[in-house]
Amino acid sequence: MMKYKLLPHTNIKVSTICLGTMTFGRQNTEKDGHEQIDYALERGVNFIDTAEMYPVPAEATRYGNTERIIGSWIKKTGRRNEIVLATKVAGPGDYTKHIRTTGFSTKALNEAVENSLKRLQTDYIDLYQLHWPDRNTNKFGIRGYKHQNKESWKDNFNEILHSLDKIIKSGKIRQIGISNENPWGVMRFLEESKNNLPRMITIQNPYSLLNRQFEVGNAEVSIRENIGLLAYSPLGCGVLSGKYIQKKDEENSRLNLFKRFVRYSSEQSTEATSRYLDIAQKNNISLTKMALAFVNQQPFVTSNIIGATNLNQLKENIDSIETELSHDTLKEIEKVHELIPDPAT
Repeated sequence: MMKYKLLPHTNIKVSTICLGTMTFGRQNTEKDGHEQIDYALERGVNFIDTAEMYPVPAEATRYGNTERIIGSWIKKTGRRNEIVLATKVAGPGDYTKHIRTTGFSTKALNEAVENSLKRLQTDYIDLYQLHWPDRNTNKFGIRGYKHQNKESWKDNFNEILHSLDKIIKSGKIRQIGISNENPWGVMRFLEESKNNLPRMITIQNPYSLLNRQFEVGNAEVSIRENIGLLAYSPLGCGVLSGKYIQKKDEENSRLNLFKRFVRYSSEQSTEATSRYLDIAQKNNISLTKMALAFVNQQPFVTSNIIGATNLNQLKENIDSIETELSHDTLKEIEKVHELIPDPAT
């Protein structure tokens, strides 16, 4: 049976399992996407996460296609009131220069919200997130921070919250969150919100058995400040299903299609995955369920964003909500983590 939590500081109830959609429009067709949403709702999932730049890898020719697929489902079914819908505005950089070259200016935020609403075919977005910081910082798996003395970025935390405040008051978004953010950025947003401005309620960062960097600084912030983690890549691009080391992957498996995603296929990640697979087999559960259950059980996690390219994968991912890892199993996991900490940061 599905479990639920409240988005922090709200009365919005979301499922502990969130349906991630970044494959819609690339690895999954519109029909596939609709089937996944229908099945997820049948299983009690009410939380759907997307982003304006999806599908991933981001390309100009596919820009916005994921939101369009969700929008066509909303129009076809009329079930908008049954889901909590989250999306994101893309930050700046070469990767998204086909979207815009500015950061989170007032103009950029207003245009991004309007365009997402049109593609999603809805009047409001439940949770609107900044996809990554627009300042120079160590994001997307960069382990250490190196300051750039000639950085062109100017402190804009207050300006961003003022812009989002106006959009919230217009009724177009309900709540706001951040993504791929570090403790300094989280605390700056929270401090600025004390000036009668809207509060960031969630942070969407990677978190899995192969990447527990969130625990270093953000976990304390999350618990003490009550800002919930929406964990993404909980299976490390499918690596923690065990299919790659067990040679059960297919040509259209994610890491076979997109060779640039190397952080989860390093020698250290492969070794750690092999050890986690041994633990799962010893405890008679699939590695997929063990990996997802580990995320589900963390006290700072509000929702676990799973993704699948077929319904069988989706079923197993959602089934993980029924798995409760024992104290002994968690101790075995910790031994591997101590030996090979965060191989996929």
